[in-house]
Amino acid sequence: MEPFVYSRPDNATAAVREGAAGGDASATFLAGGTTLVDLMKLNVMRPTQVVDIKGLRQDDMRRITVNQDGARLGALVTMAQAAGHPDIKRDYPVVAQSLQLAASAQLRNMATLGGNVLQRTRCPYFRDTSWEKCNKRNPGSGCQALEALHRQHAVMGVSDSCIATYPGDWAQSLIALDAQVETLRAGGPRKLAFADLHKAPGNTPHVETALEPGELIIAFFIPAGPHTKRSVYLKIRDRASYEFALASAAVALDMDAGRVRGVRIALGGIATTPWRALEAEQALIGMSLNEENAAKAAAIALKSATPHEDNAYKIPLAKETIVRALLQARALEV
Repeated sequence: MEPFVYSRPDNATAAVREGAAGGDASATFLAGGTTLVDLMKLNVMRPTQVVDIKGLRQDDMRRITVNQDGARLGALVTMAQAAGHPDIKRDYPVVAQSLQLAASAQLRNMATLGGNVLQRTRCPYFRDTSWEKCNKRNPGSGCQALEALHRQHAVMGVSDSCIATYPGDWAQSLIALDAQVETLRAGGPRKLAFADLHKAPGNTPHVETALEPGELIIAFFIPAGPHTKRSVYLKIRDRASYEFALASAAVALDMDAGRVRGVRIALGGIATTPWRALEAEQALIGMSLNEENAAKAAAIALKSATPHEDNAYKIPLAKETIVRALLQARALEV
């Protein structure tokens, strides 16, 4: 671990000021620390300044509020708190399930919602500095995954510079439910669609989000809708617990007399960013939701996939995951 400057401000404005002080220099926020500390120990992340935000006196960052307009979850709420919140479990089950199926109980008790959506990829070539080629870690060095084993890597949103998979689960529920992100930056507060938070790798895989230097996530807002209660998160992985997704689907349905009035489909485990299957959603509007129509929608969702030798299996796996998730959501009693 490299030396760094440590600070512990007591309010968000001070945290943003300290985080932005160095401009594009390496400064980062520390909350739960379940990703950052690991990567610092591995010498993958080498921040020159760490701004500890665990002690911020910002009640709105630690609160969950659910009303007729939607759900607002503070960025310092832990994964365990959100997963166990009775209103979230009742009105936004896909949110609770995506958090409950992530990590381990110990990590969920520590990890914050803000940190969760910003977690770095689990690509082994990124996390092991003995591999020189990693455009996320060393821009311009190449992508080792394209030349070596890549069974767990992405098939959607990839580029010639990076095929690393976005590892999270909760982000899929957020993008499916059209969530917004509330932030504070040097220029003041702003809101952005969660769908705009993460950036596809393109030619700059090291630029992972739209956040400015020192910009701090304050909260997430999920608008209410007729689809939120009929929602499911389905996660397929190599083992039943404490494992990252090979393929996952966050699905939310609005049904009317047996036909699809509205549907949201987000995919995980297969893409470089949280992935929304918009064309597949449109294909289901007005249709009966049966296995045949669900399979057609799944095929549309994966039509632009770019597999490589070791991860081509993810395409049929993701299709089956979408079908199962849609049919499970249809069967819910709401």
